[in-house]
Amino acid sequence: MSDLFLSFILGIIQGLTEFLPVSSSAHLLFPSLLFGTNDLGLSFDIAVHAGTLIAVIYYFRSELTSMIVAVLTNTENVLGHRRLSYQLVLATMPIVFFGLFASDMVANNRDSIESIALANIIFAALLLFAYKFSPRSKELIELSVLAALFVGAFQVFALFPGASRSGTAITAALLIGLNLKDASRFAFLLAIPTILGALVFLLKDMMSYNGSIDLLPMIIGFVTSMVFAFLTIKYFLAFVEKIGMYPFVLYRVFLGAVLVLLI
Repeated sequence: MSDLFLSFILGIIQGLTEFLPVSSSAHLLFPSLLFGTNDLGLSFDIAVHAGTLIAVIYYFRSELTSMIVAVLTNTENVLGHRRLSYQLVLATMPIVFFGLFASDMVANNRDSIESIALANIIFAALLLFAYKFSPRSKELIELSVLAALFVGAFQVFALFPGASRSGTAITAALLIGLNLKDASRFAFLLAIPTILGALVFLLKDMMSYNGSIDLLPMIIGFVTSMVFAFLTIKYFLAFVEKIGMYPFVLYRVFLGAVLVLLI
């Protein structure tokens, strides 16, 4: 498989799985497991993460503009957006803190296929529990500070490969009673500071990176991940209440089983 075609495939995988409640790290294993493909390098990782970041910022551009205005002004009609902006900051703090002080522990499990397979099954079960037994009656405007911190703390599990950032955030939001659409919206908005933080860490590593940089795979990965991430967000939010979480739970259990068989 050529590097250009591989960059296209990986861009699709990153764009789809960053926002669906499935594991991106599990899916990114398949090209190397099935075809023995090479790692495209740190610069490519930065490019596809940047693509997904641009996609989610563009999709929520109106809400983000309202949040910025809310923070910079004192008008009462934007109190909801001001509260939401503060809650997103609070919910981001746990994963930033844990990423700073426990990155070595996480890195030790990053290449373990067994750990990724097991995490898929465990977090599929947690998602099933949250979806089946939570009341799903609250709206995003009812989210409290403690609830936002709980979602952020639960999102820390996403640092372990196979857990899924979107999946952990949606699971936590369901556990505190948010309806499915608002749980997904909060998880996607939370992706903005989280992906931005991940990019900062990647760029920091890039400063000591000695490998070669090939621009064309980076561009292909960036554009592909951006387009597919935007489409994923758009159609997931449009249909999430109709499709529910059962298809994703079953898929993650199946995915974990397949990974075990491929070891």
